[in-house]
Amino acid sequence: MTQPLTIAVIDYEGGNLASCARACARAAELAGIAASVVVTNVPAEVRAADRIVLPGQGAFADCAQGLEATPGLKDAILAAVAAGTPFLGICVGMQLMAERGLEHGVTPGFGWIGGEIAPMDAPGLRLPQMGWNELNLHQPDHPLLQGLGDAPHGYFVHSYALRDTPADTLIATTDYGGSVPAIVCRGNMAGTQFHVEKSQTVGLKILANFLKWVPQVPR
Repeated sequence: MTQPLTIAVIDYEGGNLASCARACARAAELAGIAASVVVTNVPAEVRAADRIVLPGQGAFADCAQGLEATPGLKDAILAAVAAGTPFLGICVGMQLMAERGLEHGVTPGFGWIGGEIAPMDAPGLRLPQMGWNELNLHQPDHPLLQGLGDAPHGYFVHSYALRDTPADTLIATTDYGGSVPAIVCRGNMAGTQFHVEKSQTVGLKILANFLKWVPQVPR
């Protein structure tokens, strides 16, 4: 009997845990994937998972500190991802993939992708950006972007964004006073600036794509 896909939703008091777990379960159901979703901060469960999802809301520094607060949790994420486990960061979870964040001081990130998380520059527009915005697909053939339909939209809530990341890291952007990274990916590490768990059909499709994804891990 095939074992269900295990999905670890990281619990570090970073927000949206229940809704993220429900969205992962629903995405698996829609994709016809047998899956077991666990909300956890137990390092051994993180290392054993088939997929890791890191949600997040609030400030970069607070979320980074939340990860550090549970002994072994950050190291378990780093070890699992280095071993090839597919990772999806959501909102601040995506921002933590960068080299550093500038919110409430300078805070190191995972350093998986180039660039830093800096205040958005959107003259004449309200900050934080809050609401639905269209996704511009830069790599439409990427496995995570399949089946999103015409003019897909995501639900954004943020006033800080990734800047100075390599172009090949960006697989989708949005426009808000200029181009803003919306989905990033390198190897088995992906992240969405918008909340996939709040993005209805598009968000569920991205999650389903993530669960089916077999990334090419750089050596």
